[in-house]
Amino acid sequence: MAKRRRLIAPDASELQELEEGFATKPSANPFETKSAVPPIAQVAAEAASLNSMAGVTDRVALARDQGDAARWREAEKDGLIVQILAVADIDQDFIRRDRLVEDAEAMAELQASIRENGLRAPIEVAKTETGYGLISGFRRLQAYRALATGDAGFAQIPAFVREADAGQAAYVSMVEENEVRANLSHYERGRIAVLAKGQEVFPSIEAAVDALFAAASKAKRSKVRSFALVHEALGDLLQFPTGLTEKAGLALATALRDGRQTQLRAALAEADVQDAKSEWALLHKTLKDASTAPRDRSRGGRPQEITRLPSRDLPKGGALSAEVSADGLRIELKGRVINADTAEQILKLIARQIG
Repeated sequence: MAKRRRLIAPDASELQELEEGFATKPSANPFETKSAVPPIAQVAAEAASLNSMAGVTDRVALARDQGDAARWREAEKDGLIVQILAVADIDQDFIRRDRLVEDAEAMAELQASIRENGLRAPIEVAKTETGYGLISGFRRLQAYRALATGDAGFAQIPAFVREADAGQAAYVSMVEENEVRANLSHYERGRIAVLAKGQEVFPSIEAAVDALFAAASKAKRSKVRSFALVHEALGDLLQFPTGLTEKAGLALATALRDGRQTQLRAALAEADVQDAKSEWALLHKTLKDASTAPRDRSRGGRPQEITRLPSRDLPKGGALSAEVSADGLRIELKGRVINADTAEQILKLIARQIG
C-alpha cells in the first residue's frame, strides 16, 4: 500500500515569487495584446477607474446644477419667476392707477373665472421696503381680495416680482396691460399722463404721452394730449369724465386753448348733473354761449396754470382746500356747515392778511 504524501502550504515569500513569475510570464498567443495582470491588481485598477468615472460624472452634474442655479437667479432678477405672495402685503396704490371706473359685472365674471379655473396670468409687483407695490393686475388683485373674504385659499396670489420702482417703467407696464386687456377711455389716457407728470416721473405731459403711448399713432397721441388738457383744467369738477366722447373732449380742449376755462369751470361748479349725458349738455351749452362772446386773442395757447393746494383736515371735522391761478384764489370747505357770520369773519381775516 502506497504511502500518502503529506502536503505542506508554501510560506509568504514563496507566494510572492509565484505572483511575480505569473506577472512576467510571456503570453503563449503572440497576437494577444493584453498583459497578464494579477487578479488582485486587476480588481484594484477597475475600482480606481470606476471611482475616477464617478468623479467626472459628479463634476458634470455639479456644473449643470450650478448653471441651472445661475439661470434661475438671473430669471428671478428679471422677474420671470412666479412667486406666491400674500395679498395683504401688496400695496395697490403704489402708483397712480389709470382706470377710473370699474365694471361691476365684469368684476363678477373675473371672480367666477378665478374661482373656477384659477389665475391664468400672474400680477406684476415691485419689491418695496414694507412689502410689494402693485404695477399691473389691479382688477385681479381686487378679485382675489374679494374672494379671500369667503375663502382663505385666495389670501395668496401668484405674482412676478420685478426689480422696479414707481418710475417710468412701472407706468408704461400698467398702461400697456390695460390697453391690451381693456381699452382705456380717452379721458383715462390723458389723466394718467397728467398724474405721471405731476409725480415727476416724466418732465412734461408731452413726454409722458410719448412714453406711455409709444405704440400709438401720432394722431392718437395728439388726442391723448387734448384729453390731458381737459383733465388739467376741469378734472376736479367733472363728475362723469369717462363719459366724454372723443368729439366732446376735443371740443373742450379747443375751447380751453381759446381761453374759455373760466366759463367752463363756473358752469361745472354750479351744476347738479345726474349722468354723463346731462353733464355734456351743460358743457355744450356753455361752449355755445362762449362762442358768441368776443374772443380775447391775447389768451391763446394752453389755459392758465392752476395750482391746487393739498386738502387739510380740520380738527372739528371737514376739510379745507384751495386752488390758485394767475388772477385768483378759490377756497373750498367740505364737510362743515358755517353760518354767514362765520363766513364774514373769515373774509375779514383774509382781507387783513393780504392787505
